[in-house]
Amino acid sequence: MKQPRAKSPFIETAITSIGSIASLVLHSIFFIVAFMLSILNIVEWQLMLLVLTTVVSLEAIYMAIFIQIAVNRNTEQLREVEEDIDEIQEDVEELGEDVEDIQEDIEEISEDIDEIQEDVEEMSDEEKEEEAGKQIVREEKVKKEKKERREKKEMDEAATLEQLTRNVERVLRDLEELKKTKEVS
Repeated sequence: MKQPRAKSPFIETAITSIGSIASLVLHSIFFIVAFMLSILNIVEWQLMLLVLTTVVSLEAIYMAIFIQIAVNRNTEQLREVEEDIDEIQEDVEELGEDVEDIQEDIEEISEDIDEIQEDVEEMSDEEKEEEAGKQIVREEKVKKEKKERREKKEMDEAATLEQLTRNVERVLRDLEELKKTKEVS
């Protein structure tokens, strides 16, 4: 995830305050005062309209700039969330492949067991006794090796699941921050 750019306190305050009730009240008071100055003949009507038009035009320009800054920031945050989602999808695909590998291992183990059972049935009684000791050692060795492989895969899967969980939590936090940012603006 990319490091967020430093935010200017002035711009943050401006973006937050533009759409607030206080801003609405302040603008309403400003317009009422401007018109009252002209109505009470304190300022000429033409001068008041010229100043008011100029102020409103400048304010509209700055508001457009602040809005574009907020849109750019939200767009950047959405890109980061999209990258996080792509990473999560890749992790899920890897987990699916791991599950398939485990299923293949289980099938191989089942086949090995079937072959061992067939071999045991074919042996004579004497060979069975002699071979039984060797077979037990081989089976235990095979079981031990398969158990070690299974434990290693489980540890790898646990680490992958833990990473996936952290990524999901990070995406959820980013989405909450994005939601809060949208609610503020």
